[in-house]
Amino acid sequence: MKRDDMMPDQPVRPQKAYRNLGFLNSPDARTIRVLCEFIEPQTRFDRMNIQHTVVFFGSARTLPGSEASARYAKAKEALEQARGDIDTLQREYLQAQRAHAMSRYYEDAAALSERLTRWSLTLPNPRDRFVVCSGGGPGIMEAANRGAKRAGGESIGLNISLPHEQNPNPYQTPELAFEFHYFFIRKFWFVHLSRAIVAFPGGFGTFDELFELITLLQTRKTPNNRCVILYGSDFWKEVVDFEALVRWGVISPEDLDLFHLYDDVDTAFAHLQAHLTKHHL
Repeated sequence: MKRDDMMPDQPVRPQKAYRNLGFLNSPDARTIRVLCEFIEPQTRFDRMNIQHTVVFFGSARTLPGSEASARYAKAKEALEQARGDIDTLQREYLQAQRAHAMSRYYEDAAALSERLTRWSLTLPNPRDRFVVCSGGGPGIMEAANRGAKRAGGESIGLNISLPHEQNPNPYQTPELAFEFHYFFIRKFWFVHLSRAIVAFPGGFGTFDELFELITLLQTRKTPNNRCVILYGSDFWKEVVDFEALVRWGVISPEDLDLFHLYDDVDTAFAHLQAHLTKHHL
């Protein structure tokens, strides 16, 4: 019998395209991956009856009060007793002092999130409730999720994969914890369901998220019924001279009405509650 006439081996069943991880992770499948990050969160939000969010932005480096106080006390003691190189001790002391001062924003973010969540849970229709949403990481993001959990409510974490991994905080609701690859899709989900945004002191990431949203409101690319609060007027007035933007003619005077500055939980919560009740209930 000729070799060509022999019974061939049973062929291996070809792999389905949607199970081909090599393809799905290739540049050719980028559009599919983008769609997954667009569609999959929506299915979870629908399943969990989430229609409205209140988004918290702020620095990932902000420490809880207890941790910041402990570091400050330790650095102060080391400096006073001169245990080590003086220049290093002074630098560590100043860093700990700054972290201690900034920790009030962690505590305020947690308290505001808790109050907002407690009020939201009193609304009779679950689909009317306002769910706290953060970037899912440490710092102010952790504080927002922590406050919501303290109130017995759910909260969202829109995590992002980074070269230096951002560790998800333990307070976000597991069913509402996401891991994004694409920044622009993550930012879509920050804005799409948001009814209010509270921006605490932060760095480049906070500025990127906040100013993109304000630009969308300014250009009316998103409905202008969102409340934007900048929390911590000393910080915001120092790092951004909004009045100078008006004087230089690069924004209009009425653009300053797109946001509000607050410094305490009571007044910030009162503004949020009034705005959300008037425009979204």
